[in-house]
Parts: sequence; C-alpha cells; structure tokens
Amino acid sequence: MGTTDSSRAGHGRSVAGHAAPPSGLLDLLGVAAVVVNAAGEVVFWSPKAEDLFGYTAAEALGQHAARLTVHEEHRDEVIKLFAEVMESGSDWAGAFPIRHKDGSTRLVEFRNMRLLDDLGDVYALGLAADQSAVEQIERDAALAMRLVSQSPIGLAILDPDLRYLAVNPALERITGQAASERLGRPVGEILTFLDTDPEARLRRVLETGESVVDRHIVCRPPADPDHEHAWSVSYYRLEDARGRVLGLAYSVIDVTERHQAAAEAAQARQRLTLIARASACVGSTLDLKATARELADVVVPALADVAAVDVLDSVLDGRSPPHEGPALFRALAVSAVQATEAVRAADPTGGLATYDSDRLITQCVRTRRPVLVPHTTRQDLERIARHAEAASLLAAAGVHSYLAVPLLARGEVLGALDLARTRNPAPFDDDDVLLAGELAARAAVCIDNARGYQAQRQAALTLQRSLLPERPSHLPGLEVACRYQPAGATSEIGGDWYDAVPLQGDRTALVVGDVMGSGVKAAATMGQLRSAARAFAELALAPAEALRHLDHLTEGVEQTITTCIYCVYDPHRGTCEICLAGHLPPALIRRGHAAQLLDLPTGAPLGVGGVPFEAATIAFGPGDALVLYTDGLVETRSEPIDARLDTLLDALTMTRGHDLEDTCDRLLEILRSPGGEDDVALLIARARS
Repeated sequence: MGTTDSSRAGHGRSVAGHAAPPSGLLDLLGVAAVVVNAAGEVVFWSPKAEDLFGYTAAEALGQHAARLTVHEEHRDEVIKLFAEVMESGSDWAGAFPIRHKDGSTRLVEFRNMRLLDDLGDVYALGLAADQSAVEQIERDAALAMRLVSQSPIGLAILDPDLRYLAVNPALERITGQAASERLGRPVGEILTFLDTDPEARLRRVLETGESVVDRHIVCRPPADPDHEHAWSVSYYRLEDARGRVLGLAYSVIDVTERHQAAAEAAQARQRLTLIARASACVGSTLDLKATARELADVVVPALADVAAVDVLDSVLDGRSPPHEGPALFRALAVSAVQATEAVRAADPTGGLATYDSDRLITQCVRTRRPVLVPHTTRQDLERIARHAEAASLLAAAGVHSYLAVPLLARGEVLGALDLARTRNPAPFDDDDVLLAGELAARAAVCIDNARGYQAQRQAALTLQRSLLPERPSHLPGLEVACRYQPAGATSEIGGDWYDAVPLQGDRTALVVGDVMGSGVKAAATMGQLRSAARAFAELALAPAEALRHLDHLTEGVEQTITTCIYCVYDPHRGTCEICLAGHLPPALIRRGHAAQLLDLPTGAPLGVGGVPFEAATIAFGPGDALVLYTDGLVETRSEPIDARLDTLLDALTMTRGHDLEDTCDRLLEILRSPGGEDDVALLIARARS
C-alpha cells in the first residue's frame, strides 16, 4: 500500500471495457494520501506524502501522525479534530501549518474522513496538498473563467465529437445565438450559414493538432441576414498535461468595421478608377453613337449589369423637348454583361421609342434628377419598360434594382443613362447615384460635342453635296463615273470636288480639285472655285489658261491653297489636253496595256501665284480611260505614297474593261480605309466611239 501512486500506474486501466485515461489535475496539485488507525498511527503513506512531508514510508509507517507532522503548539487541536472525525463520522476540511522533516513549516490544506473496513475497524483518511499550489490553481481557474466571461473575443469549447461544451457571452453577442441554442449540439448544426464546411476544417485541426490562426470569414449570420459580417476565426486543439486530447476551442473576433472600412476604401478606389477610365475612353471620337456606346460599355459590369443610353429626339433636331405628355427617345447604345432578356426589352439601337409621362425615364429627363429604385417590384418594372411585354422581359431577366440619371450638358438635358442590375445582388444606393451622375455628366459633354459636330458636319456635307454637279445626261464620245466620299467621323468634310462640263464642238471639260482645309469654309471655297472653273470652261479657255485665271482668283482669298487637274477631251481629234496645278498625276488605261501614271508637268497649286501652268496633250481614243482623283484616295500615314500609287495602278489593271461604276466602287473598296481622315473625289472617263 505504501508505494502505490497514480503517477506510476500508467495512463489508466480498463474499466467495463472502456479506456479511462487519468486527468493531470491531481498531478498538478500533488495530493498526498495518509491513513491512520484509531490510535492515530500511520498505516498508509503515499509517495506524494513523502514529497509533501519529507518522510519516507519506512520512516512514517507506525508513527503517531500528529507527533510526526504537527508542531507541538497545534498538536492538541489536531488530536481533538481527529477524535471528532473518528467519533462522529463527519468530514473535516481545513488548512494548518505542518512540520516538514527538514524543520521548515508549510501550510497544508487537508480533507479528512472516517473509513470503516470489513472487520469493523475504524481508520481516518487524510488527503493533503500544499496550500500554495491549491491557491495557484484556484487563481488560474478564476482568472481563466473571468477572462473567458468578460473577453471581447468570442470563445467556444467543443468536445472530441465537436459538440458544444461551453460558449462565452462575447460569442453569443457576436453571432446572435444564445449558449442554450448551442450546448450539446454538434457544430455542423449551428454553423450552417457559412459558405465553407467548418466541421471538416475543425476535424482536421482535431486530428492533426495544427492550429488555424486568423482565418478571415465573411458571412450573414441568422441574427442579421441582411448585412455582411466579417470575423477573424482561430481553431486550437485542447490537450492536458499528458497530451490527452480533450476537445477543441475556437475564437471569433468581430472585424466587421475593419472589413467595411477596407471594402469602402476598395470601392472608392474602384470608383476613381472607373471615373478615370471613363474620362479616357468616353468621347474618343466625335461620333454620337460611338460616344454613347463608350459610355454604356464603361459602366458594365463595374456599375450595372445592363446599361442603355437614350437621347431625346428633339435634342438631335435642335428643338426644345416638350414639358408634358409622352417623350420621344432615340436609342443610341445598349450594353450588358451577357445575353439576357433585359437586352431584348431595350429599344433597338438607332430606333425611336415613345415613353408615356408616367415612365421613370420620362420623369428623369423632365425633373432633371436621378430616379432610384433600390428594390423593383412588378409595378416598378411596368413604369421602367415602354410596354407590358418589355416589363415581362425585365422580370424574366431578374432585374431587381434600377437607376436612371439625366444626361445634362451646358444647362440642357440631352437624355438619360438607364442602369439595371440582374446578376449583381446588391441594390443601387446613394453612392451609385453619385457615381452614375458623375459619369453621365462627363459623358453628356462628349455627347453634346458629338451632337454639335454632327450637326455642323451634316451642314457642311449638305452644302458640299449641293455644290457638287449632277451627272451630265450626255457627253459626246465619253462615258463618265464619279464618286465623292467625305472623311470619317474623326474629321470634318473637306473641299474636294469633281466636274464634267459639256462644251461646244462635242468637247468635254473634266475637272477634279482639292481645297486644303476642312469644314464649311473649305466647302464654300470649293463651291466658288467649281463655279469659276465651269464658267472658264464655257468660255472655251484652254486648260492652262483656265488654271491661270483660277490661280488669279484665289490670290485674294486668305489662306487658300488648292490643287487641281483640268482636262479637255476632243472626241473628233481623239485627244485630251491636260494641265496640273500641284495635283497628283492622272492614271491612263489603254486597251491591252497596264495602267500607268502620266508624266506631266506638275505645276504649282492655285493660290501660290506667279507660276506659269503648262499643259500636255495625249492621244485618247475609244476604249482608253483616264482616272482623276484627289490625294485622299492614295495618301495614308502608314504607307509611302509610291506604294499606294502602285496599288492604285494594280487595281486599275485588274478592273480594266469593267463597268466604270463597278470600277469606282472597287477602287474605293481597295484603297479607302474605313473612317479615312480625308475626303475623296474620284472621276473616271472612258472614250467611246
């Protein structure tokens, strides 16, 4: 009996077929066991008693316990307490100083109780531990319980089966779930609102002992499903001093405010990036539809899933929009993150659509204020769409939030930017209204510029086309085809022209010219020169003489430089007299020969003054063709002019003998790039019998 101790008895014994590993708490306390008989003599002395009192079992057994361990001044009191326990059978607990073998005094806490064996003999069992060790453990336990209960960090203790054993108040507050809802239940039944599988992760921590620290989780807990919460979660395996797995603990720190601040900062950066991108992308051209398309594309998907740009048709015509009744819109652009029913609900690009006065887009342009519907209903969709069928398409597409902002530029409302969300679950909010308004304001200026440019360009183009001649009904011995193409959307129209003037004696004057510059001024100058050239032709002036008069005419016009080619064809002589004023040489195509550029005196452009013009006469018989053109057909920034002229000759050789109208179209197709930066005048004349 004297040598038995739990510290030397292994990790446990098999009881009823189940392993019962010991706890390490008693080892921390160092509990000593001492048994004395009715006479007060020691009959049992544990190894821990040897550690506590200093006497070995051999020294203690058979000795009177009180005389061995108690100071003389306390001995009578101890004997009295011992007698009371033996007589009454009641337990006693308390602490008093004992005498150690080395002579020192230690305060020891006792638990004493009476024992009775099968022979009826009475003994007393004393359990003793150093009071300082007991107090240390009590302080640690109290501190731990206090920290857990008052900690702002949520804590939970789970058993090895991952069932809740304890939950502190902070975790109740953070998750919105009471401890009574968790205790005894498996973690998988409680954390169902998380996107990941927490039970599997906890199981790995329990099996491997590898802690997970500061794992960021964003979720919508059951207590607040309408808002996102951010938590920093850590998982730890719990073990006792012997390494036995007791369960698992996890901590939760609410970092929602930090998460929201970071999200707001990121959102602000995204908004600034979007504004910068819009500033760079929207308005890259002066084309109205292209500008609207750029605006629609820049907001999808950064701000909306579907975007449409609609302008008031009255604005395009220069009229003031009506202040009441339906509004007539022209759809300029539609953009979406994917093919959806919402795109079908939008008005076809380029088409006109009438919206009643109760529609939200009409209210937007009439009030000049944004219209925000964070959560749309069926009634809202009917006020967004133009008609009931479109409303059904919006509902089928899942449109759940809507925003319309007016396009305002220079105090005038031009139209509206329509935004809808289908895939993005977040509704539009006030921040989105501000961002959309900023983008719309920047884009509206670009749209207004494009509108103004388009109106000016259309006026210049109308003027220029009105100044170009109609094709003569009959030119003796000559077949003529002509084309004029204005410059692309990024440039204004120029001053290129062509003319074919029937003269006396069955002759024909062929003229192609190019006024430097662009816009209305160039078109007006072109009209003056064309009229003058026609007048000089009807006076039967020779080509060189006609160009000399034109040069003299342009001397008084400020900053006017014009290139021109002037030809007179005489079918009776089978000749063509040609004179150049700084113009590119014409191409000649003879039967059975490849096309070639004529080597002629170049001359100086009109407006230079003081330079004589020199004409040349060539044979020009039936089947021969002469090609007159302006530099917009062959000049580009990326290729040398010689290479482009070779391309022109190759194209003419390839189309030799074709219908002249087809030849014109083919030349423009081969040589004219889309959106060319200069306008083009082209005239092809072919002699016939």
